[in-house]
Amino acid sequence: MESPYAPLSESCAKALADKAYEKRKVASQEIEKMVTDFNMKKNTIQIRKLIEVLSNDFATSRDPNRRKGGLIGLAATSLGLGKDSESYVSELVTPIVNCLSDPDVRVRYFACESLYNVVKVARAAIIPFFPELFSALSRLVADSDQMVKDGSELLDRLLKDIVTESSQTFNLEAFIPLLKERIYAKNSFARQYVISWISILNAVPEINMLIYLTDILDGLFTMLEDNTLEIQRMCETTLSQFLKTIKSDSSSVRMEDTINILIIHAQSPNELIKSIAITWIREFVQIFGPNVLPHASGIFTAILPCLEYNVDSKKNIKECAVSVNNSIMSLISSSEHKSQNIEKIDLRSVMEVLSQYLTHNSVHTKIAVLKWIHHLFTHFPSEMSPHASNLGANLLGILSDNSDEVVLQCLSVLAEILNSTYNKDSNDFNKVHYRKFLLSLINLFGEEKKFLDNRASLIIRQLCVLLNAEYIYRTFSEIIDEEVIKFASTMVRLLNMILLTSPELFELRNALRDITNEHSASLFKCLYRSWAHCPVSTLCLCLLTQSYQHVSQLVVLL
Repeated sequence: MESPYAPLSESCAKALADKAYEKRKVASQEIEKMVTDFNMKKNTIQIRKLIEVLSNDFATSRDPNRRKGGLIGLAATSLGLGKDSESYVSELVTPIVNCLSDPDVRVRYFACESLYNVVKVARAAIIPFFPELFSALSRLVADSDQMVKDGSELLDRLLKDIVTESSQTFNLEAFIPLLKERIYAKNSFARQYVISWISILNAVPEINMLIYLTDILDGLFTMLEDNTLEIQRMCETTLSQFLKTIKSDSSSVRMEDTINILIIHAQSPNELIKSIAITWIREFVQIFGPNVLPHASGIFTAILPCLEYNVDSKKNIKECAVSVNNSIMSLISSSEHKSQNIEKIDLRSVMEVLSQYLTHNSVHTKIAVLKWIHHLFTHFPSEMSPHASNLGANLLGILSDNSDEVVLQCLSVLAEILNSTYNKDSNDFNKVHYRKFLLSLINLFGEEKKFLDNRASLIIRQLCVLLNAEYIYRTFSEIIDEEVIKFASTMVRLLNMILLTSPELFELRNALRDITNEHSASLFKCLYRSWAHCPVSTLCLCLLTQSYQHVSQLVVLL
């Protein structure tokens, strides 16, 4: 009567199900010889029948010892088939892979060992089953049992060798979704497993991982947060490899999607993540040039806060941020394709970001923002004119900043905005804008005496340098004469003191001395109208211009 496990003999089947490993090993040797004989005779029917018995009656049995016997038997079958095992790969691999998630730790270990032997013989024929193997191994590398982990690592190394040597048949497109799914694993062993595969594939010349970079880049940056130094090192190395590849072949990169990921991670509180992300942004600006300009507002959001860093640990971050800032400024204003470059920028979103950082705590950040606004008004006055009114109130508020450097830079911006209203055709200044600005400035002085005492002189002197000093004094005089200014006498005294002593007003003083000149006389009369608010300082003004008739009148009044 034929054995119910035919072509296995009853004795071989019994030994294969024994709890003792030695007996199962002897049975597997018998199976290997049997399969070798079947294969030599081209008896495929018996081979498939044997595999079916090993799968159904052993590998899927409820008895863990029978499952172990089925696994060692399938491995022996593969060894007996040799290179011909590729014709039976599906029947051999499927039951073994199922045992990789077995609740019995020993079954899982023997499944790793069995699969190793099958893969070692089948080699490239195993590639179609790679997704299943990768998924199973991603779990086993984090197994609670060290023997299972060791076995999975051996199998993993073998798979990497096979994939590397069979790169032309490897289906990268089918693999990426698996990689993308597991790249957010929390377990350090699983993370190390995923990174190692990314690194291996990226090193294969025939495989272009850059095409799928955006699918895995966010996960790589996320893994930099891992507390394990080895994981951090592996991530840094892998990201460095990618960046090096991009420098030599940028055409495969989806730049828009990639830079958005970089902008997000450049705002991370983690210094390592921030540093690497901003380094990438710096390189992208160099590589892709004007194509990064549509992302300017996001880049500003990432780099502007970094300009305040002044500790050694953040030195590299600050240097990268400064480099990015300078490079984008050069890109926008370069003479080549200048008009096209400004069209690539969403000025509205850029100005929203710059306005937001005008009130930042850092002096360096505020100065950088003010320089950007000044730069844009200087090079693109027409495009920036719609944003002038929204900036006015914010910029006036900056004038009370504690930093002189911030105040001076702010004044440069305000002057540039006012200059942009200059009507070149009529060779005249826009009186409405001048008056509105100077009136707002006077009101600002009146809100806080400390501000008036500490900042007014600096502001007025610098405005006289940046703008038309004569027109500033004429307008101030008209405002004081026509408006109700509670501190008018103080304002007149301040203006006259600046006029009489400041080196910035040297030319204007000389002009006033020539009272015979019609233009100078007109200016003197304009200034003199406000004498009633402060007769003493106006007396000095009259003495300066040698207007002795006015001096005598003032002396009598005093």
